[in-house]
Amino acid sequence: MGRKSGLGKGLDALIPGSEGSAAEGVNFINIHLIQANPRQPRTHFDAEELADLAASIQEHGVIQPLIVSYDSINGNYTLIAGERRLLAAKQAGLDTVPAIVREASDQQRIELALVENLQRTDLNPLEAAEAYRQLSEDFSMSHEEISTRVGKNRVTITNTLRLLKLPENVKRSLAEASITEGHARALLSLSTPQSQSAALQTIITRDLTVRQTEELVRNLSGQKSPSKPKQAPLPEVADIEERLRSRLGTKVSLNPRQKGGGTLVIHYFSEEELETLISLLLKDS
Repeated sequence: MGRKSGLGKGLDALIPGSEGSAAEGVNFINIHLIQANPRQPRTHFDAEELADLAASIQEHGVIQPLIVSYDSINGNYTLIAGERRLLAAKQAGLDTVPAIVREASDQQRIELALVENLQRTDLNPLEAAEAYRQLSEDFSMSHEEISTRVGKNRVTITNTLRLLKLPENVKRSLAEASITEGHARALLSLSTPQSQSAALQTIITRDLTVRQTEELVRNLSGQKSPSKPKQAPLPEVADIEERLRSRLGTKVSLNPRQKGGGTLVIHYFSEEELETLISLLLKDS
């Protein structure tokens, strides 16, 4: 299978074990000389997962080297990829960590950190949205360019960015997983922060599903629920309707019930047509 174009290939070149990296490029660097990536999109790290990783590092060491860039001005290193490993290594009490030094611009740092998180651990929707925002606003990248660089559909980029327009309490609920991204996207259809916040409380109080939330939003917006498509009548029902229509000269609807019985509706569109129908139906009585 061929490689995808875009940043995925660039990440492969930076991460050890991939095509284009060399084992001799790994250095052991003082952990206190490595500063966090200021463009790191991930802001929340699960404490239990970090503790498990720290325990593994104490037992086996850091198996996957970090990726860093060197700052010749202050003699420190800036992390490009591997923040979870760096935090866990600190918890484990390590003094040095294996790392590969690579040159990277500010834009490359955020791109690489974003792709690594998307590939290795799931970012929450708001973290991804903030990373896309930085690429869009700080580096003037179009949604199409971001899509190509991070390997995501352009529509996904656009929809994820829209989450940043939600009020703070809704974003907080999304970050805390009190609601899902589907709930949050449904709330975007409401026109004011007040209505979005009110709907949020209803979602949480009633434990609404995404589908129920979409229905709630439609009701709050004064929209009618989409009607279910009408099923085509059974062939035998359609045949009877056609025979009656030909005999009576007007629209006829036959609605049988599954358990037997049903309704036969004969439509008329004027008083004269009604009198004609009555005459036809009663002529033998």
